[in-house]
Amino acid sequence: MKRKRMLALIAVVLLAGLLGLGLWRFSGGAKESPYVTAQVKKGNITQVVSATGTLQAVVTVLVGSQVSGTIARLNADFNSKVRKGQIIAELDQAKFGAQVDEERANLLAAQANMAKAKVTLEDTRRTLARADELRKRELISQSELDGAQTAHDAALAQLKVTEAQVGQARAALNQASVDLANTIIRSPVDGTVISRNVDVGQTVAASLQAPTLFTIANDLSKMQVHTSVDEADIGNVSEGQQVTFTVDAYPTKRFRGKVSQVRNAPTTVQNVVTYNSIVEIDNKELLLKPGMTANVEFLVSRKNDVLRVPNMAARFRPPWEKQDAQEVIRQASRTGGGGQGRRRGAASRARSGDGRDGRWAKLYVLKDLQLTAVEVRLGISDGTYTEVIEGDLKEEEQVVLALSESAKDNSPSGPVNPFQQQPLRGSR
Repeated sequence: MKRKRMLALIAVVLLAGLLGLGLWRFSGGAKESPYVTAQVKKGNITQVVSATGTLQAVVTVLVGSQVSGTIARLNADFNSKVRKGQIIAELDQAKFGAQVDEERANLLAAQANMAKAKVTLEDTRRTLARADELRKRELISQSELDGAQTAHDAALAQLKVTEAQVGQARAALNQASVDLANTIIRSPVDGTVISRNVDVGQTVAASLQAPTLFTIANDLSKMQVHTSVDEADIGNVSEGQQVTFTVDAYPTKRFRGKVSQVRNAPTTVQNVVTYNSIVEIDNKELLLKPGMTANVEFLVSRKNDVLRVPNMAARFRPPWEKQDAQEVIRQASRTGGGGQGRRRGAASRARSGDGRDGRWAKLYVLKDLQLTAVEVRLGISDGTYTEVIEGDLKEEEQVVLALSESAKDNSPSGPVNPFQQQPLRGSR
């Protein structure tokens, strides 16, 4: 008997439990919010313009050869420290030395011809003087005097020709001497060799353009970052602006610099317009090397302890608001004549979807599981949070970011509109 009572009591308890569970599930259990929210808090916001660039030395000199020849000696290598005027390479001088000797001999021959022309000119001058005197005494004919004059004039012209030949020979000797001197390659600046493009025994040809033998960076302790800033962001970049950047070689270290120049020449690649901005940096530790890729951030504005909201909050729109915008477009498309302007206006409002009017935006706050729309004026943004300058939003309120997954799964159109919606004019 007792056993039957115990079994009956257990059955009643189980039935009561199942009944309570069923009622709890039927009533929806503890109400779960259909929205993903975030608490409005104060914090710091830093607005930056991001770009990429390449590290370069402030002064980079390409050292080449003005003459063709074979590399005889190299006195500098990669990373060598060189001084201005230091010999860093030499070409084989045998050919150029022989050319100098030949031009010097040509000069001596031209000078000898000039001396001979001077003697001839002096002889014709004396002959002309005697002929002139004899003609005055009428001892010779006029034709003989004219012959003496012609010989004198020819000797004078020949002297001028030999003087010109001497000048040409002297110029050729100077050119040969310059070519000989150019076989010795000297560093034009103080700096560090960052590239060597030749080896001993290699032939360099300078017929069309000077071949590059070395690349010398003037001072690697001072460097530049050449960045390409998009045309949409160039208005936020100015000279003197503070810059931070990172390189892949030191991903956890942030380097600092300052904008020294914003160049006006545009660069267009695949219809994308960018402007080159030069950032001066201090590289005393010599950690940075030419050619490194820098991920640059230009500091535009920084504000501390300001009210801020996630950027997702400004993009959130309830499903019924999107449906209303689509209905406005459909209603406007049915109108004729002047409806074109209304249709474009409705379409643009529907496409915007963020409620912005200038710097104003509509946010949604969750209060007692009910949505409340608030108008706020937004300030700067760091890509994750946006500053709230003014509006009806208060600290610690719950701002809506998106629909929860359960709300999306339960209803394709999302939760029911808690606001009283007025029917659209002209709807059928």
